[in-house]
Amino acid sequence: MGASGEDVMRRSRAIFPGGVNSPVRGFGGVGGTPVVAQSGSGPRIRDADGKEYIDFVLSWGPLVLGHAHPMVLDAIDRAMQRGTTFGMPTELEVQLGELIRARMPHVEMLRFVSSGTEATMSAIRLARAFTGRDAVVKFDGCYHGHADSFLVRAGSGVATLGLPNSPGVPAVLAALTLTAPFNDLAATRDVVRGAARGVAAIIVEPLVGNAGFIAPRAGFLAGLRDIADETGALLVFDEVMTGFRVAPGGARDRFGVTADITTLGKVIGGGLPAAAYGGRRDIMETVAPAGPVYQAGTLSGNPLAMAAGLATLTALTSELHAIIERRTGALVAGLREIAARLDVPFTADSAGSMWGFFFREAPVHDFASAMESDMGMFRRFFHAALDRGVYLAPSAFEAGFMSAAHGDAEVAEALTRLDGAMRSARA
Repeated sequence: MGASGEDVMRRSRAIFPGGVNSPVRGFGGVGGTPVVAQSGSGPRIRDADGKEYIDFVLSWGPLVLGHAHPMVLDAIDRAMQRGTTFGMPTELEVQLGELIRARMPHVEMLRFVSSGTEATMSAIRLARAFTGRDAVVKFDGCYHGHADSFLVRAGSGVATLGLPNSPGVPAVLAALTLTAPFNDLAATRDVVRGAARGVAAIIVEPLVGNAGFIAPRAGFLAGLRDIADETGALLVFDEVMTGFRVAPGGARDRFGVTADITTLGKVIGGGLPAAAYGGRRDIMETVAPAGPVYQAGTLSGNPLAMAAGLATLTALTSELHAIIERRTGALVAGLREIAARLDVPFTADSAGSMWGFFFREAPVHDFASAMESDMGMFRRFFHAALDRGVYLAPSAFEAGFMSAAHGDAEVAEALTRLDGAMRSARA
């Protein structure tokens, strides 16, 4: 065995800020020493000290087939033998693009990038250029990557660390980002109509996964579509997390509402860095070199990520998606039953292969109510679950994920362990 987790983190803190390369990995929201991964297979990971966990984080969403899926590994290997990157067009990127469009017909054209932040940043630049307006509306607690325009009342690691905004974002730029409460159409309409020079885009996680799991109320997304149409703003669905998880065709498939621009990531790279933004043809044709809106990337559409994404989406059939959704629902129902039996204030929900919970009696509909949940109980529950070999997101403000590798046996095993964890956390 190699170095222990404690030793790895000691060395890591000397060379990386907080010892990590993405903030929420640092366990700032729960305390303690981060788990150092050594390997993963199917629904499980093994840490540097040899301990095994049932994994419900799945690299924060990409691994919808589970860790080290043979079909994905074989696809990466075949692509790698031909070369890792070319900076030139390849058939693999065309094949993946065609498959995405087949599952999301409203994404008439798209552009591959390498991260969700790149995708959302590029989508907003495109919306501003297309509309000739500067202001953007986002929702409290929604996280759209770490571009300057989005670090205003953001979720995910920003919320976990208790940062309402990020230093380094110029006030003049932050002023162009307007916010409203998620699920509040009246407030959103007031914000959009009150923008002096008009709003370029309304960007939203159609189902919030970066403030914990928060579903849209009936009619909310359709209402945003109406507001965009009334005011000339573009509606942007940030589906970096929800894409190919909440339904086989994403948010439009599940909720019946069509965005003008959609951003994708995580699942479409199959565990390798890949993301995309796309939408209506008339909008996308303004992107260079077809149009004047410039955006470029050395590794955009690289063959390894394209191969992994193509293998993942090919394996993720509608039938398999339905199986994963059923098991996700069973996990959530089991957690509700445990909490009710133990008289623990608890609310939980799921959609497709995404799920989440809050230690709070009433359902959560926005970031403000998410903030009212019992954070102390969450921290105790997280560590009790970790001790029992269940790896949950180390933050109360992150969704959980399921994969095709989590069978009925793993769900039952996890619930048994989480029953013990909730008993321990309640004491």
